[in-house]
Amino acid sequence: MAATDFFFAFVFSFALIFGFSFAGDPYVSYDFTLSYITASPLGVPQQVIAVNGKFPGPVINATTNYNVHVNVLNHLDEPLLLTWPGVQMRRNSWQDGVLGTNCPIPPNWNFTYDFQLKDQIGSYFYSPSLNFQRASGGFGALIINNRDLVPIPFTEPDGEIIFIIGDWYTQNHTALRRILDSGKELGMPDGVLINGKGPFKYNSSVPDGIEHETVNVDPGKTYRIRVHNVGISTSLNFRIQNHKLLLIETEGRYTSQMNFTDFDVHVGQSYSFLVTMDQNATSDYYIVASARFVNETVWQRVTGVGILHYSNSKGPASGPLPVSATDVNHPWSAMNQPRAIKQNTSASGARPNPQGSFHYGQINITRTYILRSLPPTKINGKLRATLNGISFVNPSTPMRLADDHKVKGDYMLDFPDRPLDEKLPRLSSSIINATYKGFIQVIFQNNDTKIQSFHIDGYAFYVVAMDFGIWSEDRNSSYNNWDAVARSTVEVYPGAWTAVLISLDNVGVWNIRVENLDRWYLGQETYMRIINPEENGSTEMDPPENVMYCGALQAMQKEQHHSSATKSMTNGQLILIFSMMMVLLSSFSSFC
Repeated sequence: MAATDFFFAFVFSFALIFGFSFAGDPYVSYDFTLSYITASPLGVPQQVIAVNGKFPGPVINATTNYNVHVNVLNHLDEPLLLTWPGVQMRRNSWQDGVLGTNCPIPPNWNFTYDFQLKDQIGSYFYSPSLNFQRASGGFGALIINNRDLVPIPFTEPDGEIIFIIGDWYTQNHTALRRILDSGKELGMPDGVLINGKGPFKYNSSVPDGIEHETVNVDPGKTYRIRVHNVGISTSLNFRIQNHKLLLIETEGRYTSQMNFTDFDVHVGQSYSFLVTMDQNATSDYYIVASARFVNETVWQRVTGVGILHYSNSKGPASGPLPVSATDVNHPWSAMNQPRAIKQNTSASGARPNPQGSFHYGQINITRTYILRSLPPTKINGKLRATLNGISFVNPSTPMRLADDHKVKGDYMLDFPDRPLDEKLPRLSSSIINATYKGFIQVIFQNNDTKIQSFHIDGYAFYVVAMDFGIWSEDRNSSYNNWDAVARSTVEVYPGAWTAVLISLDNVGVWNIRVENLDRWYLGQETYMRIINPEENGSTEMDPPENVMYCGALQAMQKEQHHSSATKSMTNGQLILIFSMMMVLLSSFSSFC
């Protein structure tokens, strides 16, 4: 065998092994170690959760149809799961990273998430889903790019900038858990972080020595800015002084393009904007993320401030911060902003055909679920949050795993589709028995005192209406049945409702929850169980070979004998590696 032939065989084998495939869907691999580090984002040393030593963690960058492998090593002192809000794992709720579908990763163990990105693009994030851990970090951005053959509906930007924003306490997640467990509210946060950093010293209220975020840009260029609110419970108003925010995408759906001076980003939500650097650079400019739908005078400290620095800037930013355009004392006015978000029906998304070709408004609704939240209440002497009077208790065995092994009594398929006012609030592992291929409407009715964000795993839903008051059937006539935007996390104002439509075509067990961490921790969630009665192996994936066992199935779990992250691969990849090694050995023998 010639040397060139041997070299080609080696390169070909190496490419196959490490994912640079010449055919089929490629994959990206990440090794994540989650551990504690000490940081002082608000000037006070505290324990935060880092990913690979970084806070926030690294960006996961992939493309439609890519296979994603994330090997997670848990170096925390408690169990861990990572979840991927908004990422629609087709046929694969086994990788969802919530207690209803996954056993937790014990300390010093690793687990590899392995899923394929299907017909999806857009801006998302990952974060821990257990034990209030997101309040200490462990989060990072996740980007799904268009395939090359699918054009984006705007001129290619000159660069991208990610903003991970969120309210923040100087106490870590274990201390905040203890506060909630004692029956108290968390109270006002200590600040807002932008990319893990505290506020620029814009006035004397900000202590000295706090590191702030600075973003360097060039004049005349346009940047795609992705904004993610990964906070605990505070809606934030995002703005860049003297710059327009051109809205282009929300959690995977391109929107009709509209300019805003500022934009409300609620807990768990992600948006993309185009921002053109069209100012004269007489000075730097403020980047602001401030608390929203609260007494903003009292909550002044709950403000994140960064700096936008032009390469030709002539001086530092100074003076008062820019203010938002709408007054939260007039919530009707504030609601006009999310109502204005429409789908870009002429834009392609993950597929070459326009996304608007799916005429959701012409499909008959098969069932309505009204999910009502109330202020937390005492159940069995403990403060709990509820949906339809039920505060969810996660069963000891994840529900999809219990189904697969015929574990009885693990949960109940009796979650009510309406609030049951005649019954007292109760604890239960009650979930929704949803119908495969159904087309349902879900009404999120917020009778709590705080604005909330609701999320559904495994799906994007059409946001067809929101209003104040109590929803009733006659409100269907006001729905947007033409160009409603699809997303996975939607805000619901206090004393108001939001209606969404969902096509139940993704089998599995999928979490429905409030993204506000305090309410989620107190039990404000449930699940939808969607099973194809004619399952033939094509609509749902089998359990992964590395599935973890717990609860009633704990005895099936094998010990792990290592404490460092190793690259976990599927059997198919291992077989491929073995085959290529045989080819290499054979080629090398011939060459010699």
